[in-house]
Amino acid sequence: MPIELEIKLIPAHAFDEQKIKEAVLRYEPQLQGTIGPIQIIKRSIDARKKPVVYVLRLKVYESNEPIESTTNLFEIKPQGFSKKVAIIGCGPAGIFAAFQLLERGIQPILIERGKKVKERRRDLAALNKELIVNPESNYCFGEGGAGTYSDGKLYTRSKKRGSVDRVLQTFVQYGANPDILIEAHPHIGTNKLPHIIENMRESILAKGGEIHFDTKLTDIKLLDGEIKSIICNHNIELPVSAVILATGHSARDIFHLLDNKKILIEAKPFAMGVRIEHPQHIIDTIQYKQNKRDENLPPAAYSIVTQAEGCGVFSFCMCPGGIIAPAATDIHETVVNGWSPSKRNGAFANSGFVVTVEPKHWQAQFGNSDLSALAFQQNIEHKAFESTGSIIAPAQRVEDFIQNKMSTTLPDCSYIPGIQSVEMKQILPDFIVKAMRTGLTHFGKTMHGYRSSEALLVGVESRTSSPVRIPRDKEFLHHPEIKNLFPCGEGAGYAGGIVSAAIDGMVCANAVRD
Repeated sequence: MPIELEIKLIPAHAFDEQKIKEAVLRYEPQLQGTIGPIQIIKRSIDARKKPVVYVLRLKVYESNEPIESTTNLFEIKPQGFSKKVAIIGCGPAGIFAAFQLLERGIQPILIERGKKVKERRRDLAALNKELIVNPESNYCFGEGGAGTYSDGKLYTRSKKRGSVDRVLQTFVQYGANPDILIEAHPHIGTNKLPHIIENMRESILAKGGEIHFDTKLTDIKLLDGEIKSIICNHNIELPVSAVILATGHSARDIFHLLDNKKILIEAKPFAMGVRIEHPQHIIDTIQYKQNKRDENLPPAAYSIVTQAEGCGVFSFCMCPGGIIAPAATDIHETVVNGWSPSKRNGAFANSGFVVTVEPKHWQAQFGNSDLSALAFQQNIEHKAFESTGSIIAPAQRVEDFIQNKMSTTLPDCSYIPGIQSVEMKQILPDFIVKAMRTGLTHFGKTMHGYRSSEALLVGVESRTSSPVRIPRDKEFLHHPEIKNLFPCGEGAGYAGGIVSAAIDGMVCANAVRD
């Protein structure tokens, strides 16, 4: 049996097999002469004290002992299909639902309103350079979903409902760096993920699945409490046995469709704020406590949370060495998100900096309907657009924001469409502004240097999660009113990120009746 061991190494030694072996023998000298393969199970960074070290969790084998295999991939055999299930949305929830259905011998029919990953690039170029928003093809809509062109972060706390390892191993199977299996905060990168998604698409098609791009769910036909068929593009009718609804958090037309059909949905809390951007070297200095980052350390990340003015204030989707990107899905709205390439080698670090939004915050202005939280969200996005007249983003220096004054100058920013000086209090509600000011003051004390004159707020970060929940039965996972409708992933309110959405896709696929 292998020995499980945790060791600490300086960055220069953490990727050197000989140094790792020497460290193992220092920890376990009785292994001298019998030590065999060393398997890294998890690799993380401990920057709490000087010097910064890597923490490696290892399995150490004896010289003649084979390494244990932990592969957990989908097993799909060629077969005929007696049942078809529509999956609405080709993001991680939809893709992994398709794999799970194929393993069960059920044919997945993936319906995606957007385009294939390569074709999306032209629309993203027009968005960034010409400020043109294509409502059906953008950073949120298209093959692979929002995660494809917004970073590919794979960290999740959702480990009880399904197999994180299976998700990560599947990504590796289709081209991801195997390091994602051992990194504490795995990340693929926006430059790498599109090709992986293409490989996954080709596999689904080769195994008998169908994928229809530029195809939008526009209606559903019900009979006796079940979906009998779906209508796509207003005139294409597809009979289905069940529907997995995995449309993501920005498919607002789906929420309106369900509401119009009198299918139960619910307004739910979410979070809203801005992107905060620093030069990456500032975050490196804060986190690593070094004037210059060690070349063996990655660009530093952070995660912060506090309570302020009765609200949660926290960082979200932190992107070391990344850029801020336009995430609008319709005209006359400004939305920002962040992403990083695989090397995370950009000059800036950005993160969502957001405040929790509860029913009390939207009900006074927008009532308590099922779509009232969505109306609150849209209202802020329209204000952000109106503040500059385009998707050029409103921006304000952090110090100016705290001191309640207009920024007369703005630092360089990674947001390609451009930024314009606007006071965030013109866009965001008072409770968010007050909570952000208190939170920034607090973080400036706990992370010395975070409240920097070079730090910038860019608005608005409003798509942290869905403002609508589509309810489902806790045991059978179908909608409480419609027995063959399975709300799934971020858009339904049951996931938050690539891995948790993928897990939820598999869970919902397993819940479909044979």
